[in-house]
Amino acid sequence: MSLEENKAVVRKFIEAYNKHDLSSIEDFVAPDFVDHTHKGGREGLKQLFAMAFKAFPDWHETIEDIIAEGDKVWVRVTTTATHKGEWQGQAPTGKKLKSEMVDIYRIVNGKHVEGRFVTDSLAFLKQLGAIEYTEQGKKLFPEDAK
Repeated sequence: MSLEENKAVVRKFIEAYNKHDLSSIEDFVAPDFVDHTHKGGREGLKQLFAMAFKAFPDWHETIEDIIAEGDKVWVRVTTTATHKGEWQGQAPTGKKLKSEMVDIYRIVNGKHVEGRFVTDSLAFLKQLGAIEYTEQGKKLFPEDAK
């Protein structure tokens, strides 16, 4: 497949994801998908997405950058979501969150066969109210500590 075709696969996957269409995962993700970040494979990915959509029913990703080389596609997305359901033991806060992620997919025959997901977990948890910066952290990162 061409670089543009591989990027189109990722774009269509994110479009389906933004519709919270879990059934589309099978259209885009190979049965033997390897998730190097969450370690759950295709079924684990479905479970993760289902939990996220329950906790953040308006979860949406906007593609900011997309780059392809060989069989890999890098995509930087901005996510927005409102915390309306329990997330990893944390009760809903109603807080609106915004974060950036970089996802790296390896595409073979139009399907994701491998994925790596880089998230700014610290900023996400801070916005959620799950963590607070120490006094030293507030000095080092005054903009983030607000």
